[in-house]
Amino acid sequence: MNRIIEPGIFKAYDVRGIYPTTLNEEIAERIGKAYVTLTKAKTVVIAQDMRPSGEILKPALIKGVQAMGASVIEIGLASTDLFYFAVHHLKTDGGIMVTASHNPKQYNGFKMVREHAVPIGEGSGMEQIRDLVFGNAFVPIHARKPTQSTAAVLNAFTDFIFSFVAPSAIAPLKVVLDAGNGMACVVAPHILKRMKLEEIRQCFELDGNFPNHEANPLVEENRRDVIARVIAEKADLGIAWDGDADRCFFIDNRGRFVAGDFITGVIAERMLRQHPQGTVMFDVRSSRFVSDRITAAGGKPKMLRVGHAFFKHAMREGHAIFGGEVSGHYYYHDQQQFFADNGYIPALQILELVSELKRSGTTLAAFLDRALQGYCISGEINSRVKNSDEILRKLAAVFADGKLYYLDGLSVEYPDWHFNVRVSNTEPLLRLNLEATSQEKMEHMREQILSIIRGTS
Repeated sequence: MNRIIEPGIFKAYDVRGIYPTTLNEEIAERIGKAYVTLTKAKTVVIAQDMRPSGEILKPALIKGVQAMGASVIEIGLASTDLFYFAVHHLKTDGGIMVTASHNPKQYNGFKMVREHAVPIGEGSGMEQIRDLVFGNAFVPIHARKPTQSTAAVLNAFTDFIFSFVAPSAIAPLKVVLDAGNGMACVVAPHILKRMKLEEIRQCFELDGNFPNHEANPLVEENRRDVIARVIAEKADLGIAWDGDADRCFFIDNRGRFVAGDFITGVIAERMLRQHPQGTVMFDVRSSRFVSDRITAAGGKPKMLRVGHAFFKHAMREGHAIFGGEVSGHYYYHDQQQFFADNGYIPALQILELVSELKRSGTTLAAFLDRALQGYCISGEINSRVKNSDEILRKLAAVFADGKLYYLDGLSVEYPDWHFNVRVSNTEPLLRLNLEATSQEKMEHMREQILSIIRGTS
């Protein structure tokens, strides 16, 4: 069996592969055993998303967990943020979510956390999980008969969401909502019913085959429908979620996609009203808009490498009040040291902002036009390469007169522009993010850097 386990399924943040070729029932059972061996957990929350293969992988995972003497609490179909909350709320020793997030339908995987939803990832247990799975030499950890039970946590989760924004703060806006046939189909309606919105729903039929479009709104083609509907309906806002609904994405009233770093800056400002001088964390790809907005609001900006496992550990260690990534992950804490990303709190916060703007006679698009002047971003541009290390060395040599640092890939800063190039964790890609103070400068430097990356210069 060891010969056909691909080490590549063990990612920086989770386990992910294609069912049944690189991820199957035997591997799922081993992962359950490895998880308990590593964490010594006595009680484990188990949840799954809408993918059909989850119905096959989850029982095998539970079998592995129970084989080690650990008990299981199932919460059924759940968004990943609901899963994180359940681990914390139920005060268990940890949990495993069967999900492949935004990946296409043939994928599945596992997100693993310890108590209080502390993630297991690169440098925090993933390497040990991998080695245990390969070794396949397990001895039961707990000498007891494990139990299996269920728990309902959706009402408590909804109460938690509304501890950040009261329903009364949100006006009766017209909003287009795209669930991508993912887990927002289950969770979002429960939250939305507490508000008086004019809802225009798309892809709200739970279907892990994604019949309308892949549940990854970061990809332009997957948000075309929601954009078109916002424009056609003259809506105040569009909101889309990814497959496991722990990320949300926004379309302004003119049908423009709002980048995740811009949303981070806007939400950071709002969070700092409640937590003056707090620390806000953002990823290395972000626009300078984020740090500028944090500083102007009296907060402390802190840049991090990309990835939810890294963010959660850093936020916990640095007592951060909020964090956000370009990819649409937004991280929150409560008073009990629960740090996790959430796909619904930011939706409410932006709905609250749009409500305030509408009451003052303006729109989200007009607000962004003013706020984002001088912040011209390229968006993330992917290039398939074979020699990423060599390309990074060449870029460092060409731009040696800038400020260089290697927090996550190569970052270079100049007074009027900056860029980051980093290697993908999952594919042979280099990812470029660039920003300048003018559109012309951004486009010029973008093409120059891409010519180096793609070998045309």
